[in-house]
Amino acid sequence: MYAYVDHPVESVCNCGRFLLWAMRGWGDAIEHSVCPLAALSRGFAGACALHVLPEFHLALALINKDGREPISLAPMNCPHIVEHEAVLLALWRDLSIGAFDNVKATLALLVAQTAVSPVSRAMTMVTAKLIAAGFDLSGLTPTPKKEIR
Repeated sequence: MYAYVDHPVESVCNCGRFLLWAMRGWGDAIEHSVCPLAALSRGFAGACALHVLPEFHLALALINKDGREPISLAPMNCPHIVEHEAVLLALWRDLSIGAFDNVKATLALLVAQTAVSPVSRAMTMVTAKLIAAGFDLSGLTPTPKKEIR
């Protein structure tokens, strides 16, 4: 998670930027009482990933509903990755490399115990479908921050 916090959005690969856009778009839709599926469908279709959208929505909806604290996503134009986005990006990456125990342990800190398995299943489906659509989530690591001197 800390590999992502406060990093510029541009520091992650295209797959990471797509996930950030999708998460932020989902949060924006919820905030404005718009159906997230309708709000995100064009972008998912443009990435040849429309079939991923229902499980993506389910995963975020479960995290939002059963979270130990409200999920906080940055606005679309925010140039940096915020804490909850960082946690979610780390979960997507861990799922893509098969680190399932790590995912379940992290989810247990984020959501009610009864939601860990449903969220894990939904996120696993999203990951599998994104990979099948050509997304490389295993490469979802930010470029190092540059030191300011």
